[in-house]
Amino acid sequence: MNVLLAEDDVKLGKLIKHLLERNEIHVDWVVSGDMALESALYGSYDVIILDWMMPGQLGIAVCDQLRKRGYQGAVLMLTAKDALDDRVLGLDTGADDYFVKPFEFAELLARLRALARRSRVSLMENILQVGNIVLNGSTHCVQRGDTEIQLTSREFQLLDLLVRNQERIIPREVIFERIWRLKTEVSSNNLDAYVRLLRRKLSPFGDAIVIQTVRGVGYRLEVQNVCENS
Repeated sequence: MNVLLAEDDVKLGKLIKHLLERNEIHVDWVVSGDMALESALYGSYDVIILDWMMPGQLGIAVCDQLRKRGYQGAVLMLTAKDALDDRVLGLDTGADDYFVKPFEFAELLARLRALARRSRVSLMENILQVGNIVLNGSTHCVQRGDTEIQLTSREFQLLDLLVRNQERIIPREVIFERIWRLKTEVSSNNLDAYVRLLRRKLSPFGDAIVIQTVRGVGYRLEVQNVCENS
């Protein structure tokens, strides 16, 4: 399970991260709302844990922005606010669950597992479509009209990251972290090779999908002519 934890209380954040990792859960920990929003948009998580009160944007504002941008992943709101109106506001803003501090870790773990199960079902059924370009997360196939291309798991993850952030420059460091997790697992030359191979596989689509190299920074994907008949 991959979890994004947004918690500005350093002591509590360290404790939650330590306990989750002891249960074989990968945790990316950030300490502000702005960092949480950026990480959520770039990353791939089973569950996002958002503290309500954080520097920068409040957790509830981050959740609201994610939902408005079409984010479909599971969100758990973590807060000391226990009034009924607060709980209703959190859920109405887009949170899937609302957990009040202080809490028992065993219950937090159970809630995360339940949310992750629902999230995985959603991901398995998820079809991402941009114009007439269709990405199938369960089969790792990309389709445009009658043309279907099979990708490997890594290739599909890379394309999915680029498509979900189309028109945005994605730095190399972000790609290393989100796709390979550990930067030592893949070199810059390896990443370039993956991109070249992905471009070659996507060549039957013509200029419908263009992966641009932003020298010294990373990559950016442009989807062109996607509404035309293939």
